[in-house]
Amino acid sequence: MTVIVLANCPPGLRGFLTRWLLEISPGVFLGAPSARIREQLWNEVRQYADRGRALLAYQSDTEQGFAFETYDHAWHPTDHEGLTLLRRPGTTSPSAPPRPPTPPTQGWSKAAKRRRFGGR
Repeated sequence: MTVIVLANCPPGLRGFLTRWLLEISPGVFLGAPSARIREQLWNEVRQYADRGRALLAYQSDTEQGFAFETYDHAWHPTDHEGLTLLRRPGTTSPSAPPRPPTPPTQGWSKAAKRRRFGGR
């Protein structure tokens, strides 16, 4: 089983993928191509994605039962004790000091001023 998820990619790339995979939702493709075809499709996705993002997930003989790859995605795969996890951007490592909380803004919000005093 193979799943490819596209975001902000050209429509021609989506049309290209529908030759081998079924588009079950906009930008989400599902199918069961061979490993060779899957690699060729992924190479085409990386080549033609332009400024878009792509994620490939496929069945594999790992502990998780699947593997995945990303292209120009903010979340990056990382290995954690044999499991592949996605690291979100902006997350700090456990040894980094916590960020100080931002203080609340002072005064009335624009919506509260409009309600109280009317007008714009």
